[in-house]
Amino acid sequence: MTEIPFPRTSRPALSALAHAGYTHLGELDGIPMRAILDLHGMGPKGVGTLRRAMAEHGWAFADDDPRVGAVAGGGVSLTEGAQPERNNNTNLRVGERSAHEWVASLPKARQRDQGEAMLDLFGEVTGVDPVMWGPSIVGYGELHYVYESGREGDMPRVAFSPRSTALTLYGLAESPDALLLLDRLGRHKRSIACVHIPRLEDVDDAVLRDLVTLAWATNGPGGASDATC
Repeated sequence: MTEIPFPRTSRPALSALAHAGYTHLGELDGIPMRAILDLHGMGPKGVGTLRRAMAEHGWAFADDDPRVGAVAGGGVSLTEGAQPERNNNTNLRVGERSAHEWVASLPKARQRDQGEAMLDLFGEVTGVDPVMWGPSIVGYGELHYVYESGREGDMPRVAFSPRSTALTLYGLAESPDALLLLDRLGRHKRSIACVHIPRLEDVDDAVLRDLVTLAWATNGPGGASDATC
């Protein structure tokens, strides 16, 4: 991947990217826009700056398309002369480094503990091996999506990332049944399809397992998820 530096933007936005493990612009291609917007210190203006810079290199967030006037999925059409293309997010998978190695390398003991706990939980529920998607997301399975703009790609069915401020779980908060479970989970924050847990000891282990089990079942082929935050 070409190592294009991030564009000039605010210091908090650059710090947010660094804390999340992103070191250059190309790493954001295929990452859900809402996952970047959720980073502490990142705001809409910073995301807009990143989006414009990415478009110059033919890159885009997973839930966006640089050739349309708005986020894809809302009935928007391609700009004149643009052709639909496949945004192959599977290029983000880092095959040289295992998810277990990445979790073991995390700087904080709390992040490592949360990561190990999620490796055990997600592994038991899904029955598949974890794969690194980008520099800081551990994913399980694969889900294909197609937007009305014609842009398509792949993302994990469920995933997690032990961030410095909270454990982020992807694809767990979309169905009505999941919302009922979240009411019983314990202390957390949610954003679209993501769940953010500051401390694992503050949530109910059994409910968390039920959430992962439900998401794995409903985010499969024919499911409704696009797993963006």
